[in-house]
Amino acid sequence: MQAATPPDNHAALMALIKARHAELSPQFQAGARYLADHPDDVAVLSMRSIATRARVQSAALVRLAQQLGFAGWPELKALFVERLRAGPAGYAAKADALAGKEGQERDLIADVFTAQQRNLAATESASHAALDAAASLLQAAPRVHVAGFRAAHPIAYTLHYLYRLLRPSVQLLSGQGGTLEMDLRALQAGEAVVVVSFAPYSSEALLVAQAARQAGCQVVAISDSAISPLALQADASIVIAVDSPSFFPSIVAGIAAVESLAELLVARAGPDAVQAIGAAESQLRALGAYAKTSNDAN
Repeated sequence: MQAATPPDNHAALMALIKARHAELSPQFQAGARYLADHPDDVAVLSMRSIATRARVQSAALVRLAQQLGFAGWPELKALFVERLRAGPAGYAAKADALAGKEGQERDLIADVFTAQQRNLAATESASHAALDAAASLLQAAPRVHVAGFRAAHPIAYTLHYLYRLLRPSVQLLSGQGGTLEMDLRALQAGEAVVVVSFAPYSSEALLVAQAARQAGCQVVAISDSAISPLALQADASIVIAVDSPSFFPSIVAGIAAVESLAELLVARAGPDAVQAIGAAESQLRALGAYAKTSNDAN
């Protein structure tokens, strides 16, 4: 079914793609995923180049644009050009500087650090509204659960650790001892569940998201695509860049995203957060959690 009227901005287009994703053909889904995951490419590359990278026919991109309510590809592309022009100051210059170094020899360490800089810049530029929405959702929830498995576990654990300092009731759904299904039985309507995963997506993460939806929970997805299996089930979605020259996806931008989310939650909680964090720190010191050093006050 073709959209009655086309979206008038990039955010509205992403919302439409998410809403219509399940009814799109496999070719259209592949094209839509490339649009969601590589918005800067769409703004600057030719349709033929995008089709090659998305592994679809050029004609499929034209038909996808029409399916989404546009007269053709140029009208859809215009939203991505507008998005790029409205990006944060300095982002395009930084990207240009990095692109200008392509082809030069550099060692593996330099490649990794360059990739992390790109991931951080890409995630920061696209995450302000998403982080704000996620913080509002978590703040309003009577109880919060966090889940992330395998490579995504460090991101989930970081959020759990930080958030629990000001909100001790935050739960980590770890499935330790094969008890994940038992943990999911405790989910209640109105609670919030943060789920972290990126391709290849953890089956446990998808199970948590599905169980949360069935229980009537609000879901916050932290993943690598606006139309990932997690994002398609989420009430709020934070997209993180995970590109890496290594054999494994990067978690650096994911860690930065959850640290930013924790910072927002502390700022919104105000004096109550300061009091809770101070109490937690005092208790940890009293329990001997931190080694004493020469810098500690006598």
